[in-house]
Amino acid sequence: MVSLHESHTDIILKGGRDVQFGHKLNLCTGTSGLVTDITIERGNPADQSRLLPMLGRHRHLFGAVPEAVATDGGYATNDNYHGAKSMGVITVAFDKMARLNVEDQISNNWLYRELRRFRAGIEANISYLKRCFRLARILWKGWRNFQSSVYLSVFTHNLIVWARSG
Repeated sequence: MVSLHESHTDIILKGGRDVQFGHKLNLCTGTSGLVTDITIERGNPADQSRLLPMLGRHRHLFGAVPEAVATDGGYATNDNYHGAKSMGVITVAFDKMARLNVEDQISNNWLYRELRRFRAGIEANISYLKRCFRLARILWKGWRNFQSSVYLSVFTHNLIVWARSG
């Protein structure tokens, strides 16, 4: 147990960075900037183990996997690349290659650059969610309230993105 007041709190280790406390979130967004799916992880699962389940969730929610996927380097493995391709994803672009050549992933360098730019935009969305919707530190007490705060923050973010688009 990490916290006497918040027993659901987990220890998060990310590479060589400082230890953090809380929960990992996995966000999926579309080209519109809307968050299309979010999972709140329990424990400290490796990012590498989360890509294929997230693609499966996407297929369940929307009836198909996306044509193109852009992720950060934590998801980059040969198994994830080949697993995503076998699920029907046409283009997979990892931010860091993890022993994968760009030419092996994408035959078109322009498309690879566009997907990396898209992923950089997702980082801006994450920063926006942390700063403006207080996802960096959630003060609601209890696991269910924590989840509610995350989902309401994402819902509000999506409303604002949707309102600005029209």
